[in-house]
Amino acid sequence: MKQPDKLQQELKRLKSEKSALQIQSRLLENFVTFARSSAKEHVLTRLLQKTLEVSAELTGADKGSLFLLDDKGAVTHGILTRADPTPEQRSKIIGQVFDEGLAGWVRRNRKIGLIADTRNDDRWVNLPNQPYAVGSALAVPVLRGDNLMGIITLLHDKPDHFDQETADLMLLTAGQIASALENARLYSKLDESYRSLEQAKQEIETYSRALQAEMEKGRKIQLDFLPTRVPELPGWEIAFYFHPAREVSGDFYDAFLLPGDLVGLVIADVCDKGIGSALFMALFRSLIRVFSGQITLQGVSVPGSDNQDPNSTGNPLFQALHAVSLTNDYIAHEHGEEGLFATLFFGVLDPQSGNLAYVNGGHEPLIIFNRSGIKQRLTATGPAVGMMTDMEYRVEQVQMEPDDFLIGYTDGVTEALSPEKRLYSKQRFLARLEKPAPTVSQQIELIKEDIFDHIGDAPQFDDITMIALHRKSE
Repeated sequence: MKQPDKLQQELKRLKSEKSALQIQSRLLENFVTFARSSAKEHVLTRLLQKTLEVSAELTGADKGSLFLLDDKGAVTHGILTRADPTPEQRSKIIGQVFDEGLAGWVRRNRKIGLIADTRNDDRWVNLPNQPYAVGSALAVPVLRGDNLMGIITLLHDKPDHFDQETADLMLLTAGQIASALENARLYSKLDESYRSLEQAKQEIETYSRALQAEMEKGRKIQLDFLPTRVPELPGWEIAFYFHPAREVSGDFYDAFLLPGDLVGLVIADVCDKGIGSALFMALFRSLIRVFSGQITLQGVSVPGSDNQDPNSTGNPLFQALHAVSLTNDYIAHEHGEEGLFATLFFGVLDPQSGNLAYVNGGHEPLIIFNRSGIKQRLTATGPAVGMMTDMEYRVEQVQMEPDDFLIGYTDGVTEALSPEKRLYSKQRFLARLEKPAPTVSQQIELIKEDIFDHIGDAPQFDDITMIALHRKSE
């Protein structure tokens, strides 16, 4: 297993590369769209605007500007955030920024310019009649080999908004932007005798398909982290359902054997969406398995104890469930700056006795129900996992009797939206449990069908994940 610092570096590298890949994919898709439009002479201008919008979205910037330069360093195209400047004002602004300001510094030095606080950095120039205050700024050279193609400047009204990690991400992204802008600039100059429009579109679409194929590989890799089969337990049935809203997901579930003939059950939801949460999903899942002792199955067992207190360190249930605290401390200590955490339920089942010990780290309550209705809700026993170190996670126990069902879900179930923007709701979900189906597989299937009847043709905004357990009648 990688050392924590190497794991953190690898995670940041993958996150940065995926972000850059997404940026390039979006810009290329927009380039194809613009190229197909009737106003072909505006392809470059429109792509510049889209590039600036995407860069601001990626960094959380309030405003920005983007200038393209020729081989001599003169500005050929530009997008300014100032509203409706006259040609004279525009020329004066560009001249002052490139002579005295941060953009000029980047042009001369050909490296990223990061200003944490504009009040304390002489590279920042306040323009006359500037309509907005700037607290921090980030300027990035757009390089194609040794050729400086342009400069992106991003602004925020508060100091210290941009940090080195954001700067590194934008520098990596600038390489992808350079590729898209070069395609657009070449396209705007193409002559029909040199290159046909259909050829250009075909090349771009081929490249876009290649990028999409890479995203598909990422989706398949993530699916490999999820169990395709669950442990087969005499007298028990386990079922699950997983439907991501995008190519990759922050939700996950797991079911695995533990030493001492125990079974681990997990359902979790990493905050946020997209590539970052998907990477953290893989990390959370791996840490829970490692820290719970699942990797010790090959010839090594967890020591037992006669102590039945689940919170006793001598109890094998505690030893497995202590994985939640260990995972929390590792994530918060090593990756706290990322600001990503997970709501997580981890239960350890003794199939012989029907005893289920669990920790609920800020997750939606799991429900125990039977033919008579809902029996119990397994509410939170601690906070979400990964926010701060040294958090307390209390272990609770519940007895599952014959013909009891247990079901867990993520908020993508109850917050699924109809075309009219109505929530599926907890009430509708719980109503589906009042008359249980004969098996958990059928129960999940009925809920799934009801959810997608509710969604209809509306887009799915969040991942939908469920895991269920049934102790069969004796």
